[in-house]
Amino acid sequence: MEILILGSGTTIPLAERASPCVAIFIEDQLLLMDMGPGTVRQMSIAGLKHEDIDYIAISHFHPDHTADLIHFIFVTRHPPILHKRKPFTIIGPRGFNQFLMLLKKAYGDWLDLPSGLMRIEELSTVEKNKKEFDGFRILSAPLSHTPHSLGLRIQDRVGNTVVYSGDTGYCDEIIDLAQGADLLILESSFPDGKGIFGHLTPSEAGDIAKRSGAKRLLLTHFYPECLRIDIESQCRKTYQGELILAADLMHMKV
Repeated sequence: MEILILGSGTTIPLAERASPCVAIFIEDQLLLMDMGPGTVRQMSIAGLKHEDIDYIAISHFHPDHTADLIHFIFVTRHPPILHKRKPFTIIGPRGFNQFLMLLKKAYGDWLDLPSGLMRIEELSTVEKNKKEFDGFRILSAPLSHTPHSLGLRIQDRVGNTVVYSGDTGYCDEIIDLAQGADLLILESSFPDGKGIFGHLTPSEAGDIAKRSGAKRLLLTHFYPECLRIDIESQCRKTYQGELILAADLMHMKV
């Protein structure tokens, strides 16, 4: 597996940080984790084609994690794209079909695609769920953010594992989901001492990585308040393993 950070920011517009999205390359499959506003453009900047997306996994329904689904579905209707587009799958929390229906209520048939082109897989929001896909599997678990928030554990055929928190507060569920992960991608929204419910601080993220035994920790989803402090020093209060601070267009192997 390989990872490309398309967006390491939040809902707050920053010139150097787009809203949340992580691209994961698994064999010949392209999987996006969340699709915040500006994702389709970020893909273009990175030299990726939106029509090559095979899977999109949505962690929860907040706009900074889902807004570019509208752009993506709309541009997929562009005839030169539509005529050659292969089927793709959106994986989301239970309730995603209703979420999509409400978007269509606002946009009408501009979000309609031919039958069978867009497949939907819903995951439980009350218990762990496991799904098999082409070349990888996903284990999901409800996390502490919204009633529809999921953490996602992606494992390829040879056992390489990436865990993505989406947005979450400190909870046992993310520690359990991340056990022994090769790469743990956690949000780090606010500084220590200024945390809010449903989000992590750097030291909380570090503690999750330590307790889960993750081999590497990648912090992302930085609000401006967190960017004004020494994120690494705060995380090092609880975690001494390999630490990476996400930046847009950062690329790495798992």
